[in-house]
Amino acid sequence: MADHEKHEIEPEDIEVLRRQVAEEHKMASLGRLLAGIVHEINTPIGSIFSNNQVALRSLEMLKNDLEHLTGETGAHARALVATCHSLAEVDKIACERIGNVIRGLKSFARADSDELHRVDVWEQVSGTLRLLQPEYGRRVVFENLVPPDLPRIECYPGKLNQALLNIIVNAAQAIEETGNVTISASASGDSIEIRIRDTGKGIPESVRDKIFHSGYTSKPAGQGTGLGLTLSKRIIVDLHGGELDFESSRGEGTTFRIQLPLKQKRP
Repeated sequence: MADHEKHEIEPEDIEVLRRQVAEEHKMASLGRLLAGIVHEINTPIGSIFSNNQVALRSLEMLKNDLEHLTGETGAHARALVATCHSLAEVDKIACERIGNVIRGLKSFARADSDELHRVDVWEQVSGTLRLLQPEYGRRVVFENLVPPDLPRIECYPGKLNQALLNIIVNAAQAIEETGNVTISASASGDSIEIRIRDTGKGIPESVRDKIFHSGYTSKPAGQGTGLGLTLSKRIIVDLHGGELDFESSRGEGTTFRIQLPLKQKRP
């Protein structure tokens, strides 16, 4: 008799594993791609922003120099300067918005994400929300209520950002029309708890024990892989030694709770 029984891997299990590997490979490739994009955009946008500041100061000086001009010529010149100043202010706002997106991308796609680092939770959440604002900002109000003075946590920043992104996207998608997603956090002892609450439709009791299962999704066919929350749990629980659970009320919304240690255990 054999010392141990052979267990055959079911075809559906192989497919789930294949999809998990493909999803993680896609996220790693996306991180490298974003890092390259950020590098290419950061320098020219910095130059544009600097030039914009010079242009605004120059227009202000020109406006003062034109004060002594009278008549139609003076009025016309001042109107042209006012128009240029207004356009330059719009460009400044555009540059600031691009800068916010770049900071979010830099936080999400850190090149050193495979190494442990101590990070600011408020900054991690802020960077993630900057990425989501363009897609969901018209119908979802994101509130970052994480205290900026929380202790820094030791983590794999890129992986943690991926988990936060997956859970916050899931929260935003649970809101059918308009609503709020609120992220808060608190420290207790040697850990930090992050809470992500949405005002969506809630999770039906019949599927609550399935949402962390690989392949499960409530989205229509072709609109979800069913791996977002699965990968998030692996990142939080398996990689960081934390905890991930949730509370949900049908029609009132869901709150995901992430418990993370301040310091990672060494092997």
